[in-house]
Amino acid sequence: MPTHPFRQTHFLTSANRIEQLPADLGAEVAFAGRSNAGKSSALNAICDQQGLARTSKTPGRTQLLNVFAIGDGAQRLIDLPGYGYAKVPEAMRLHWRGVIDKYLRERASLQGLVLVMDSRHPLKEFDRDMLAFGAASGRRCHCLLTKSDKLSRSEGARTLAAVRKVLAAEFPQASAQLFSSLAKSGLDEARGTVAGWLGLGAEAALGTGRNA
Repeated sequence: MPTHPFRQTHFLTSANRIEQLPADLGAEVAFAGRSNAGKSSALNAICDQQGLARTSKTPGRTQLLNVFAIGDGAQRLIDLPGYGYAKVPEAMRLHWRGVIDKYLRERASLQGLVLVMDSRHPLKEFDRDMLAFGAASGRRCHCLLTKSDKLSRSEGARTLAAVRKVLAAEFPQASAQLFSSLAKSGLDEARGTVAGWLGLGAEAALGTGRNA
């Protein structure tokens, strides 16, 4: 089985402002999520690299736009700051709100947004804010309902159906799936979505994960 392109992902740089990002060329997909939703773990699982994105037991440690290049960097993954439970000054919250809003509205290479949310607590205020940002800027959004291994099969099905119902009514540009970094479930679907947005081809969905 060929190695999927996400295995070639590596850290490139961090940015505090949009102007510090790489040239606005090629294609990139952004990852957003509340601080405790498992965003870094999801990135690591999708890229099949345990230590690519930094994980921490202290919420809110990601306070920069972290850029990960795939191969030569024509395609990129952008890890956006995650807040929610993070204890950060209000001025910093306002700064990042402005940065993320500008990024979603103005970044020409941005092909879509992956929104990571805990499947046990989906569609919180932050999640709805990000969906609204995405809708206002005309961006596609794919929701990863993480930690789905904590739910029974029937609970997972009900949660997914409920989230999809809300998305269809309020955010029709968004899709959703169940995902578990721990159980390695939903990986092929997630990789396939991101790969399609980046123009990497169907082979990018191949890996060791199994669908949820």
